Amino acid sequence: MTQTVPATSLARPSPLVVLELLKPITWFPPMWAFACGVVSAGHGLQLRWPTIVAGIILAGPLVCATSQAVNDWFDREVDAINEPKRPIPSGRIPGRWGLYIAITWTALSLEVASTLGVWGFGAAVFGLALAWAYSAPPVRLKQNGWWGNSAVGLCYEGLPWFTGAAIVSGSAPAWPVVLVALLYSFGAHGIMTLNDFKSIEGDRSSGIASLPVQLGAKRAALLACITMAAAQAAVVALLLEWQRPLHATAIAISLVAQAALMRRLMERPRELAPWYNGTGVSLYVIGMLVAAFALAGLEL
Repeated sequence: MTQTVPATSLARPSPLVVLELLKPITWFPPMWAFACGVVSAGHGLQLRWPTIVAGIILAGPLVCATSQAVNDWFDREVDAINEPKRPIPSGRIPGRWGLYIAITWTALSLEVASTLGVWGFGAAVFGLALAWAYSAPPVRLKQNGWWGNSAVGLCYEGLPWFTGAAIVSGSAPAWPVVLVALLYSFGAHGIMTLNDFKSIEGDRSSGIASLPVQLGAKRAALLACITMAAAQAAVVALLLEWQRPLHATAIAISLVAQAALMRRLMERPRELAPWYNGTGVSLYVIGMLVAAFALAGLEL
């Protein structure tokens, strides 16, 4: 499939258009997860604020922003169908500038990560590798919703959580921290499935097997709800086992509220997916912070 990208007389994109390409609205999830990792480590925060701030910048404005630029460059033909007003298909980022920005942001991310020790640098390399593998051929994990959503869920939730805890503690996080981070990454697979509802036509026509394309809207939404709920239910069970009943109860109450929202989502999943992202997903991420405070109180 070949799409014509509008011509432009601009020699280079404006800073505001570059910022639009990097999508600041998407930076919040990994920054939040990094902060949860910091909290879950439970010690040494007063001595590490410069490192923590650098880590938050790395998670959001650098690594996450890189993933957005990489994705938009390799999705430019699909976006010409789904969202032609985006910076690259609209021609506001001309020529190969989208690729140049993705490469530049990758280098900037590695430069900042090199100041955060072995764990920070290693996590950044892993996250950037997944970002390129998600969008770029020949791997292009996003071609299949099972693999692509797993990669994004890990990079948005588990990896920054792990990194925050590792940077603060100066070593590999304790296994309960890693387990909870992985569970929230698993749940984020469902969040990514809901995000795919906005691009069903373009994905189908370009051969991208997102889960809404593979399963249909109803079944994909049901899978997303089960995935998100199962991850949180497992966290609740673990917190009860670890003698954190108040934190477990708070997350359980949030899950009950999400279940009510999920019921409405299932009535018209395609139309209501954005609504659920603003309601149910907000409760999901609040639960992440509650779990982080619970972990901070454990003797790990």
